[in-house]
Amino acid sequence: MPVPVADGRPHRKAGGRVAAEAGADTEAHADAEPGADAEVTADAEAAGAKGDRHTRVTVLVALGANLVIAVAKAVGGVLAGSPALLSEAAHSVADSLNEVFLLAALRRSRRPADTRHPFGYGKERFFWSLLAAVGIFVMGGCFSFFQGFEALRGGAEEKLSGYVAGLIVLGVALLAEGASLLRALYQVRRQGDGLGGLRDPALRTVIAEDGTAVLGVSLALAGMALHMATGQVVWEASASLAIGLLLVYVAYRLGRDARAQLVGEAADPELTGRIRALLRAQPEIDSVEAVLTMKMGLESTLVAARVDLMPGLDSERVEEVAVRIKRSLARTFPDVGQIFLDVTDRPAGEARESPAATGERGGA
Repeated sequence: MPVPVADGRPHRKAGGRVAAEAGADTEAHADAEPGADAEVTADAEAAGAKGDRHTRVTVLVALGANLVIAVAKAVGGVLAGSPALLSEAAHSVADSLNEVFLLAALRRSRRPADTRHPFGYGKERFFWSLLAAVGIFVMGGCFSFFQGFEALRGGAEEKLSGYVAGLIVLGVALLAEGASLLRALYQVRRQGDGLGGLRDPALRTVIAEDGTAVLGVSLALAGMALHMATGQVVWEASASLAIGLLLVYVAYRLGRDARAQLVGEAADPELTGRIRALLRAQPEIDSVEAVLTMKMGLESTLVAARVDLMPGLDSERVEEVAVRIKRSLARTFPDVGQIFLDVTDRPAGEARESPAATGERGGA
């Protein structure tokens, strides 16, 4: 019968390999080196908080740019009677609302764990990013489609002076959105690991929004210019529809990523493989039957491993082994925040076919 070992504290089992004395407490062994794990956790939290401060600045820069640009686009769109410019105004309004969502994500995801949420609030980041994706789809994409179809159905009145003002607004918007995008890309580079910086859903959303905005403004500029040159509103209506398609695609990609993280996405396979290799390297472990991981936040990963220990270990030795393995994992992988070991003496084949190992419903 498998005996769970949570955070390095196994229960005892008479006669043997692991645990079974009812009520036995092994916490004294788990705390043999007070402060060792806390120091690792504190360093990881400090680094995460510093990264959040930089991300907050990036989001605030994007928010300020989008608010100014949204007003300018809306005024220019009304003056010019331009569906493409009005679509871009809706896009900027959606982006501004999304930045508010992302600021809420940064603040709420850092709350400490409590009795109702023992694993912390790291997934708040994924939830608010999902709302941001919905905002891009509804406010940006759907309004752009509406403007495009309305222009095709009813045409649009040409006002040369208004169109010139609209083109100037779009030119300024292009510069502002480009500056915001460069700031976000600079932060990704500053965080290192190449595109690994994009694992932050808040930063990933800002880059997606700014990149889409730059492309959307370019489409609106082209549509307005061609409308003015040819007198055919179809060019501007097509630009508005193209902006809508672009926003829907971006919203889908962001929403898909946020959904995967919310429902319990596994850690990167490379990280899982390194964890398995570290466990296999322990002399007291005979075999590693399963390693299950789940992202609990940006810098927090839950690890649950089923291991088979070497024969002949008494309960005291098992305690020491479990605590050492936990601390080794925590030091080697700072993002690993919760560690659970399930010690089992079942054959490897049976363990691998269990629901918990295969991910089937009903697993332990």
